[in-house]
Amino acid sequence: MSHPNHLAIIMDGNGRWAKGRFLPRIEGHRRGVETVRTVVKAARSRGIEHLSVFAFSSENWNRPREEVNALLNFFVAGLKQEAEPLLKADVRLHVVGDRSVFSDELVRAIEQAEDITRNATGMHFNVCINYGGRWDIAQAARRAAAAGFDLTVENIDRYLGMPWSGPVDLMIRTGGEQRISNFILWQAAYAELWFTEKLWPEFSEADLDEALKWFAGRERRFGKTSEQIRNGA
Repeated sequence: MSHPNHLAIIMDGNGRWAKGRFLPRIEGHRRGVETVRTVVKAARSRGIEHLSVFAFSSENWNRPREEVNALLNFFVAGLKQEAEPLLKADVRLHVVGDRSVFSDELVRAIEQAEDITRNATGMHFNVCINYGGRWDIAQAARRAAAAGFDLTVENIDRYLGMPWSGPVDLMIRTGGEQRISNFILWQAAYAELWFTEKLWPEFSEADLDEALKWFAGRERRFGKTSEQIRNGA
């Protein structure tokens, strides 16, 4: 596989980027949105069919209330602003996560943005908000059991938050940390992991290309030996 079918990104470092410039943390998030636009366009042009980004984890509620409120308001404005440009780029938006605690305004913004882009076929763009990998597995198991299905791998796959996107091939994390922080745990079972010291607002198209080049050189064995892979087994 020369490039990933499903690329996942943990966008870390917005707050540190802002702090290093003596700016409010929310300014880092605003700059981070510009990077998201760049990466969505670049991923689309490189033939990546599924892009998932970690926008707000289920653990992020523990951040200062002022920052959380600003982020939630930011999501509302961003969804309204970005839906039409995504549609023009033939990108379908999905917001994945537990919506039960969201305001009515945010839920409406999500539903409207998803509806606007529903006919786009060029790339699936999964924005994970109030999402956690363990939550996703638990809710999938609960829904599968409620539907009367046995808890098999296939049935868990069916009820995950983004069943259309399948396994993660490459997971990128910016900001220097080397962990996956409860992001897409089930689907990342065989993901290649690429870490960079770059803070998310600094991440560029060239950085994405560096990660994709590294991925293209990886030997993905999925439990097989190198000899089996070379022999096409």
